[in-house]
Amino acid sequence: MTDAHKQSTVSFVKPRERLVEVGERALSNQELLAIILRTGSKPYTVFELAQLLLEEFPDLYTLKDASLSELQRIPGVGMIRSIELKAVMEFGRRVHLASQPKLGKIQSSYAVAQQLMEEMKDYRQEHLLCLYLNTKNEIIKKETLFVGSLNQSVAHPREIFKGAVRVSAARMILSHNHPSGNPQPSSNDLQFTKRVKECGEMMGIEVLDHLIIGDGQYISLREEGFFQ
Repeated sequence: MTDAHKQSTVSFVKPRERLVEVGERALSNQELLAIILRTGSKPYTVFELAQLLLEEFPDLYTLKDASLSELQRIPGVGMIRSIELKAVMEFGRRVHLASQPKLGKIQSSYAVAQQLMEEMKDYRQEHLLCLYLNTKNEIIKKETLFVGSLNQSVAHPREIFKGAVRVSAARMILSHNHPSGNPQPSSNDLQFTKRVKECGEMMGIEVLDHLIIGDGQYISLREEGFFQ
């Protein structure tokens, strides 16, 4: 290893802390490898070991395709680290190929309500559900956000939109049940819906509807003109 390389390796300090402070994308390949390797192997520090790997495999494409035997030729790597590196690279490949799961496509408020009436018919407490949608109106996540009486102190829009941002939702549909069986909206229901709709407009996440589920019946606040 050249003096220049040795000087560059010791300049890196606490890559785990740097990742927390500045994010993983700001780290160099050497720092990321050092985190994966965790410790050095005498006489090499973990940074020097990472640099040896990058010198042997000068581009990440070559490193990705390196065999176990090729990795073990690097001083200080050994069988265990070679296996761990191959596992990390394969996991990264699978993550890259992964697609966001879809739970069906929204065709109409009626179709959604039919499904939710069956799902929520035996609930003895109010449940607020949210269907998070992509730009094609495909359901990318369904989440129960609150259980209990729907009021603004409990069902805060912040929690609703936190989930939307987490899954990069473009739209959402809210739904909650009335255990009494009567789906007529209360003043709290209407105030809450208005508040969430306004928050969605500010954030660029459209609230398509709020369905209130009763006993074998439902009310769509969009169909009732509340969203106009």
